[in-house]
Amino acid sequence: MNNKKTISGFSKLSKRGKIKWIVENFFKNPESVMRELASYWHSNEDQQKILDGFSENTISNFPMPYGVAPNFVINEKTYCVPMVIEESSVVAAASAAAKFWMSRGGFTTEILGMTKLGHVHFVWQGDIEILQSRFDDIKKKLLADTEDITKNMQARGGGIQDIILKKTSDEIPGSYQLLASFETCDSMGANFINSCLEQFAKSFKQFMLTDSAIPDKDRDVEIIMSILSNYTPECLVKAFVSCPVDELGNFPNGMSAQGFAKRFKDAIDIAIHDPYRAVTHNKGIFNGIDAVVLATGNDFRAIESCGHAYASRSGSYSSLSACSIKDGQFYFELIIPLSVGTVGGLTRLHPMAKRSLELLENPSAEELMQIIAATGLAQNFAAVRSLITTGIQQGHMKMHLQNILIQLKATEEESKRVISHFDDKVVSYSGVNQYLAEIRGLTVNS
Repeated sequence: MNNKKTISGFSKLSKRGKIKWIVENFFKNPESVMRELASYWHSNEDQQKILDGFSENTISNFPMPYGVAPNFVINEKTYCVPMVIEESSVVAAASAAAKFWMSRGGFTTEILGMTKLGHVHFVWQGDIEILQSRFDDIKKKLLADTEDITKNMQARGGGIQDIILKKTSDEIPGSYQLLASFETCDSMGANFINSCLEQFAKSFKQFMLTDSAIPDKDRDVEIIMSILSNYTPECLVKAFVSCPVDELGNFPNGMSAQGFAKRFKDAIDIAIHDPYRAVTHNKGIFNGIDAVVLATGNDFRAIESCGHAYASRSGSYSSLSACSIKDGQFYFELIIPLSVGTVGGLTRLHPMAKRSLELLENPSAEELMQIIAATGLAQNFAAVRSLITTGIQQGHMKMHLQNILIQLKATEEESKRVISHFDDKVVSYSGVNQYLAEIRGLTVNS
């Protein structure tokens, strides 16, 4: 073991102390790296303190592009949607899809449910009929003992919706769960839910120790864990677009509206039936969704894991979107679980998350769900439209051209010439490198 690369008490060092130890032990040019890491610190010390507090052992910031997609008409209201993402074509694609549907009625969205879930997992070896017979009283105690936690949420219209007893698995003897459902209004609700669940565990254990109907031999309950579930299949939102097929317009390579609609539906159906295609298809949806979730300070990891679980609810991984053509009408929809908040957590603490919500005119959690779903659907429409017409690489590599030019250190004049040269050509790194070398009078080995 290289002892220089291990350390005790790292978290107690100052930020500069942490960086000094890191650069001296892991980098070849420590002074240069130290200056670079420090250069990404926020110029406003108060803002930097906020960012430092979000995580442990913070040594610098990792900037991500913050873009906007204008012209989103959702339920007849126009939005400019904030998006944080590093993939160059995503914001452009979302903007193009928003503009396309703006003149065709825009996006329609609907909340299908707002229920969130949590569990207390426990092991108990007694007779389940005894537990079931006492469960009404158990539930009353759990609700009474959490009143101090729930009163503020109840005042806002939320709280605990129900608690049920479930046998978890026959493969784990004596394994049960208390399955609780919650309404958390405009907050994502993780801390609220977990606080309730941990109190449930304490109260349940106390009930089992003191209730006279429980046999002495069965009083022992082993609480395994109390935790919310990020799978929220009843916290659902639907987004859709629709117009007569004839109004879809014309597409590249002479493709008619009718030909486009049929090919588009075929592409969606492939994603419904082929998991290999569905994974990439749904990744495209999350390109849009994650970007808005990040911009608003919500948890994209929870939303992604939930969405992929929902895509597998039939037993096979499938597309989250669907398309139909009936009586000359084109219809494209996305139904997806989205658990987000607009109060609490980073949504009000992160300075840019606050600006994102302000840009969206301070939506409720329900409205934010609908904005995010519409953005995911727009992203999906744009990706599939490219796939079935020009191919995905034409648009993607045009956007990626700027990144290639930066990598190759092209000057402003060189960039203009390269962009003009590739206006009607397929962009590739090697092609750009070769043409730039020609401009510079250099030879590039293949």
